[in-house]
Formats: sequence, C-alpha cells, structure tokens
Amino acid sequence: MDLIRIKHVEKKYKNGVTAIQDLSLAIEKGAFVFVIGSSGSGKSTLIKMLYREEKPTKGQIIVGGLDVAKLKNKKVYKLRRKLGIVFQDYRLLPKMTVYENVAFALEVIGAKKDEIRVKVLKALEEVGLKNKLHNYPDQLSGGEQQRVAIARAIVNNPKLLLCDEPTGNLDPEMSMEIMKVLDNINKTRGTTIIMATHDQQIVNEMKKQVIILKDGHLVNFKEKGTYDNEAI
Repeated sequence: MDLIRIKHVEKKYKNGVTAIQDLSLAIEKGAFVFVIGSSGSGKSTLIKMLYREEKPTKGQIIVGGLDVAKLKNKKVYKLRRKLGIVFQDYRLLPKMTVYENVAFALEVIGAKKDEIRVKVLKALEEVGLKNKLHNYPDQLSGGEQQRVAIARAIVNNPKLLLCDEPTGNLDPEMSMEIMKVLDNINKTRGTTIIMATHDQQIVNEMKKQVIILKDGHLVNFKEKGTYDNEAI
C-alpha cells in the first residue's frame, strides 16, 4: 500500500526558478528511499513539500491520506504528527539535556509524563544513547547529536521519517553508524524513510530504493540502486 502519492507536481519559486517539474511517483509503506541528484536537482524542495514547508505550484501530494497542498496552515499539525524530520544541522535546543530535547517533541502535543518517559527511553535506547540522558548537546559529538535528533524524530512513532542530508556534517565512519541506526528503525518499526543525500558511499553500500532527480525531473527510480553519476 502506498504511503505517499505524488501526481504531476511542479514547484516554481517566486524568483522564477522551477525546482520540480511534472513529478509523479508512489512510495510504499515501509520503504527506505534515497533521493539523489546534484545541487539544484530538487532534492530538498521535494522533502520540504512532503512536510509542507513548501507548497507545490501544481499537482497533488498525498501523505498518509492527507492532501498536503490543500491543507490549511492551521491544519498542518495533522500532517506533522504523522512524520518525523531529521536535518543536517541537528537543531537541538542547547540548554536542554538529551532527555529533555527528545521529550520536548511529546510535551508540545500534550502527552502525559509517564508516557513521555517510556517513549523517550525507548527512542534513546534505539539510537544507542540511553547512557547520555543528562548530557547537553555541547557535550556530545556530531554523530551523537544527530542520534538525539533521530530519537526526537521517532519518539512519537511516526509513519514517515524525512531526512534531509542527515550525514552531511559527519565523517564517513560516523555516517555509516547513523545509517545503521536508520536502517534498524526502518526494519524494526516499519517506518517509511525518505532521505536526500549527496553521499555516494552510503547509497552504494545500503542498496535501497533510489530516486534520481535532475533539473527537477525524475530520471530514474530503482528498486535496489546505486549512486548513478551518469544519470546525475
């Protein structure tokens, strides 16, 4: 069953740049999909449209049964509760501990204290940081900070996890550690993962589904793909 359906989507910015052109694709529940392409290919724009940071100029985007483009601004929270987002720059709150950073995602939706504790400890265990509960972000390595960000993104058990260059600030060894964490989340939770990346090594080693974008066009969608430099 498809979690995401994208039909004839175009995204044109006010400055005249067309970032996405006539894009149609379907992504099944439980899939792990890399979105690759050179800078300016439309990777980040696609991710942003999926969590309604940007709206398509034309076409339809359905995520978990919600028509994203037609969602009123005050209803965007209904979409955001279905998904988690991981960015390149972690976006942790510096004055909060690891535990508090992850718990915050549940506090804002009014979860009860006991429920928060159970879910936070489970998420931190999954990313291998249960021994860092009381540390602050500046006491962690970059890889550890990204693990906290992932724990925060999955703590409410979202159906979809969107990752925009999550290993962009990390060395190759730490990048692969992060990918193991994401792979485990995909397999054990059944979370659908869509990840924009420039990292050829990751794509080639993981052998997941690969969407290749070029100048806003979908040029290939491979079931078990590698980083295709020629296509890009």
